[in-house]
Amino acid sequence: MSKIKPLVAIVGRPNVGKSTLFNRIIEDRKSIVDSEPGVTRDRVYEDAEWAGKQFSLIDTGGYMPYSDDKIDKATRTQANIAVEEADLLLFVVDVRDSITSIDREVAQILRKSNKPIFLVVNKCDNEKYLQDTYEFFELGLGEPFPVSAINGRRVGDLLDEVIEKLPVELYYEDEKRLNLAIIGKPNAGKSSLTNALLGMKKSIVTDIPGTTRDAIDTDLDYDGHEITLVDTAGLRKRKKVNDGVEFYSTVRANKSIQRCDVAVLVIDAYQGFTRQDANIVNEVIRYRKGLILAYNKWDTIDGDINTAQDYFDRTVAIYSDLKYYPFVFISAKNGKRIQNVLDLTIEIYNERQKRVKTKELNQYFEDIFSRTPPPAAKGKFIKIKYISQVHTAPPVFVFFTNFPKLIDQSYRRFIERKLRDEFGFNGVPISMKFRKK
Repeated sequence: MSKIKPLVAIVGRPNVGKSTLFNRIIEDRKSIVDSEPGVTRDRVYEDAEWAGKQFSLIDTGGYMPYSDDKIDKATRTQANIAVEEADLLLFVVDVRDSITSIDREVAQILRKSNKPIFLVVNKCDNEKYLQDTYEFFELGLGEPFPVSAINGRRVGDLLDEVIEKLPVELYYEDEKRLNLAIIGKPNAGKSSLTNALLGMKKSIVTDIPGTTRDAIDTDLDYDGHEITLVDTAGLRKRKKVNDGVEFYSTVRANKSIQRCDVAVLVIDAYQGFTRQDANIVNEVIRYRKGLILAYNKWDTIDGDINTAQDYFDRTVAIYSDLKYYPFVFISAKNGKRIQNVLDLTIEIYNERQKRVKTKELNQYFEDIFSRTPPPAAKGKFIKIKYISQVHTAPPVFVFFTNFPKLIDQSYRRFIERKLRDEFGFNGVPISMKFRKK
């Protein structure tokens, strides 16, 4: 069984300490904290855990309900998306400012979401501020919860309450069927590719309600393989998102990525590979899923026989690890090379399931390690003595060595390259662990 983590969004007006609370909960300084209002603009998205329960956490920018400022409008759009996606909301206010007109407006907006809301009164650094929290009952969001994000006061108590209100993790069966997610930026052509795949002369089995909210999974049969297109409803949904598209793309794609075996990243060939695409690739690799890069709208690109190679070279120059993943150049509009997407999907699915025998691994690497041993470090000679593949889907390899912590990143990359050269794993992230022998 696998699971999808509940989602918690931190919202509120600027400079109430949302990013400080975010960093406190994830126990890392990932969000930028500054006294200047509006520092957090791009959304920050991270996994968290409390008392054994895992959830995902979003830090949103300062919410300004009616500002016409371009940045405020972009931040507001991103916060709205966070509220829509979240299972639970942490509405943060500042005890030292009392209730502001913006607090009232945000509270009114959040009440309409019909989501569980915790009213978090921040900056209660000591007991004298506790009396001031009672006026926040006026917001009509239940009992205020006083905390101090900067020193951690009562944050643990807050999290105890939060995990009680969070929905149970959504579990889904790890079936033998192949789960395929089509992801990418808005307007890259995800919907067109989905519809083109479903419109092929193959039998569509059924529409099945998915495990994520408002998701529909669609089954199709291709060349004897049962393939489920994950969350096609979410992919087809037309949302007017003019700002905050990077955050929208990452968060919307995240649940589909968690549930899939292989993800097809649809890239607008006219725009090329962007930072938004790189962020989505990071998510796919983080969850160790198979990946295909599909450059769409290829019918609009003028070029010669070398054009595809140029696109490959430019993409790898931006994100070097993508040299291990297949590229396909398609036109979802006219159906060009659409079948290649499914052929590659099946190929990568099989690569994720592949297991290499321990004997073959050790015979192959014995010669490599003798000719190109790990470089000595801190006056110590490093020897890798034994290798074994301990997991499939995703593939995980364990290397037993005398000094696992002294093997540097360049040599790890060298091992991965040799591993792929001999055994393949095209389109699949490889995990390598180094342990003491």
